[in-house]
Amino acid sequence: MKPFFILTGTFVVSLIGFMAVYGEINYALSGRIAMTAMLAFTAIGHFAFRKGMTMMIPDFIAYKNSIIVLTGLIEIAAGVGLLIPSLQQLTSWLLIIFFILILPANIYTAMRNIDYQKGTFDGPGLRYLWLRIPLQVFFILWVLWFGLLMEPVTGIL
Repeated sequence: MKPFFILTGTFVVSLIGFMAVYGEINYALSGRIAMTAMLAFTAIGHFAFRKGMTMMIPDFIAYKNSIIVLTGLIEIAAGVGLLIPSLQQLTSWLLIIFFILILPANIYTAMRNIDYQKGTFDGPGLRYLWLRIPLQVFFILWVLWFGLLMEPVTGIL
C-alpha cells in the first residue's frame, strides 16, 4: 500500500505545486512525476531488502541478486524516462510491459508466504494478492493514462 500512497500523495502535491507556481494545473506531468516518485521509492526496496527480494524469484532462475539490482535500476530509469518528453511514450509502453512481467513474482511471493522486507516465510500469503493484483492493474492504468493518453505538455520539463 505504501507505493499507492506515495503515488497519490505525490500527485496531489504536484498538482498543488503547479497551481502555486504556474497558476494552472498540469495533470499529465503531475501524473508522470507521481509515478516517478513511486518508482524511486520502490527501487529503494530492491537495494534495502535485497535478500527478501531475491526470495521472490524461483530457485530455478540464476543470478537472482543481479536481477534484483537490474530491476531496481530499471525502475529508476523508467521514472527518468517518463519525465523526458522524447522518451515518454516508449518508456510508458516499456513500463506497462514491466508491470505485467513482474506480476508472476508477486504471485510466487504470495504463494510462498514471503515477507520480502524481513526475508522470511511468514508473509501475508494469498490474501496479499487481493490487494496486489488490483494495485498492479491500477499502476498499469495510471501509466497508460498519464504516459500515453493525456496530451504531453512541453515547456515545463
